[in-house]
Amino acid sequence: MTDLYVSLAVLGAAVTLSEAIRRTGARLFPGAYWIYLLEAASTFQLCCCTHELKLLGETARLELLVGLTLTYTMTVIHLLTFRGATCNPSGALESVCRGGSTVRAAVVLIACQFGAAVAAQYFAASVWSLGLSDVHIRHQRFGFRCFDPLGGTVLEAAAVELACAFTVQAAAMHVHRVDEKLRAHFIAAVITALVYTGGGISGAVFNPVLAFSVQFPCSGHTYLEYCFVYWLGPLLGVASCILLFEKIIPFLSGKSTIGLDVPAAQKPKTQ
Repeated sequence: MTDLYVSLAVLGAAVTLSEAIRRTGARLFPGAYWIYLLEAASTFQLCCCTHELKLLGETARLELLVGLTLTYTMTVIHLLTFRGATCNPSGALESVCRGGSTVRAAVVLIACQFGAAVAAQYFAASVWSLGLSDVHIRHQRFGFRCFDPLGGTVLEAAAVELACAFTVQAAAMHVHRVDEKLRAHFIAAVITALVYTGGGISGAVFNPVLAFSVQFPCSGHTYLEYCFVYWLGPLLGVASCILLFEKIIPFLSGKSTIGLDVPAAQKPKTQ
């Protein structure tokens, strides 16, 4: 239980640090700079927490219920603290396609996300090097190495990532039908179910920048294979979901299409 308590403290520290950055940035950097800082701080929080949860789940051998409860709880916390940040390149690209953002702004936003993802790697390694728990000490002895995250073939893992991204995008597009107080819990429940279902095959990351921080450093596969699974899979999942619900279904039902001019910000950001 000591390992669990230490990891909970690390999670709390990552959230607190990120929230302090968000609040400070809101006062010091108004306008566009605040949006970039918000994305960086929130992506940093997401990646730091996932690093710790992944290590805890793989090393401490948590009971299934405990692991899923942690996933659900942290997802709710993320959704309630991100303040609209996407923490996902797919969200930035979607905003460009809908006309809500310029290509230049999207490139800067994605660069901030990836920069924060790299910073999270250094933060996690710094915390683990302190040896605060047996889990951290054992991980330090292995040089903070992680091993093959795929529990299936590359194609199977890519299919899981595509399906997960499709499902989360569909949930985000229809969450407005749920009572506002329950929306974060609804999305968190969907993500937790996907982690339970697909986690053994691909890790159920369905977020390119999160995968870059957490999965890409692992051995077992080439960089291009990880790109195929964790970048192409989720991007195709999001694109196919938007195409299905905003183009194909309205066309088949004889209704006018929604079109891609709907601002992406009208939908809650989930990753």
